[in-house]
Amino acid sequence: MTSRPRSRPSRTLTGWIARPPSSLATSLGSHATPLTVEQVMEQADVIVFAVWLDTIKEFITRYGGKLSGKILVDPSNPIAPDGAGGFVRTIGAGESSGQLLADLLPEGAKLVKAFGTLAAETLTSASRRAPERAVGFYATDDDAAGRVVAELITAAGFDPVKVGGIDESIRIEVFGDLHEYGALGKAVTRDEACAAL
Repeated sequence: MTSRPRSRPSRTLTGWIARPPSSLATSLGSHATPLTVEQVMEQADVIVFAVWLDTIKEFITRYGGKLSGKILVDPSNPIAPDGAGGFVRTIGAGESSGQLLADLLPEGAKLVKAFGTLAAETLTSASRRAPERAVGFYATDDDAAGRVVAELITAAGFDPVKVGGIDESIRIEVFGDLHEYGALGKAVTRDEACAAL
């Protein structure tokens, strides 16, 4: 999914190595437009991935020359099914997908780690929670890109909290201390998030 910050929220959906996104876009009505990856590369300022880590790496390799100036949002968690009903990390214990992707990006592309800290069910149930919103953590080395993604987090119904640079992204990945399936164990408020930082 990609999005451009505008006065009226709009979403552009694209599929890559999967079925076309037209049925999802149709269900969202005038708030979404299906595009090809090539159209997204021409039109989008922000690209939010919704695929596995290896697919993001393949995407960067394939489209790297067109990513300069774009904000890439990485919600990936470096995990795979373990065959016993759980998950296992697919990269080294001290590595993060955010850092691995940052090393692959061409000059001028900006990476923000966000939207991967909460399970899909929690993203739905905790969005626009009252009286205090749940936090949407993010990490980035680029403050301007971080502000854009913070707006997207707010639009999604969460309170954005920056944890630091991409070198801190491991904290908001699965099993990290700020992830729902890590030390936090739940969606948290800003006060709870600040206490954990």
